[in-house]
Amino acid sequence: CDWGTPQDWSRKLADDGVFRAGTWYCSEGGWESPNGKGVTEVFYMLEGYGMLGDSDGAKHFFGPGDMVIIPKGHTGRWDVNGPIHKVWAVNAHDNIEESGPIIRAQVDHYKDFAPHCLSDTSAYDPLYGNTGSVSSASNTFYDVGLTKVGVWTCEPGSFEVAYGERQWFHVVEGTMFVTDGSDGTSKRCVAGDTVMLPAGWSGYVDVVESVKKVFTVAK
Repeated sequence: CDWGTPQDWSRKLADDGVFRAGTWYCSEGGWESPNGKGVTEVFYMLEGYGMLGDSDGAKHFFGPGDMVIIPKGHTGRWDVNGPIHKVWAVNAHDNIEESGPIIRAQVDHYKDFAPHCLSDTSAYDPLYGNTGSVSSASNTFYDVGLTKVGVWTCEPGSFEVAYGERQWFHVVEGTMFVTDGSDGTSKRCVAGDTVMLPAGWSGYVDVVESVKKVFTVAK
């Protein structure tokens, strides 16, 4: 049943018509969510605690540092047990990509981002194709249809990007610069920053301090 009197605030940060990003805050409360979700949403928890329920009553609890995926078509319920602040990305693809009678939310906890959970992907980087001599590692923990979600780390160094994926990422640790090859503009990205790059982006990535970031790719 519903409980509390939750209030929420949201701010959109980027929108290309299909792939959107923003931030959301919600106070305590719980509610049913019986209508199929219209997009696939991915969010990274900055503060607070909550639970997402599936249509069969399965519960997925999450807190600060966790990555949460709500596939398009999901039904169930929300419980905000401690005021939530999150950054989010949504992929408004056309069709429900999940198979099976029940579409489930997914929570990947911060402990799953530890180095021993990652694989060296320098030669076949999921975001940039190839990082050359610069050591990068990642773990893709959701890859369904047109949405890919994971965590990416990289040691200090520089590499060129010939064709980058359309991506949203949130920097968890470290410092990096992203330089647009078309006009030379450069952005400094530090822990707490949220960044969105268009499909086919090309340029340079300069990692100054070892970086860890969570990402979503919209294909």
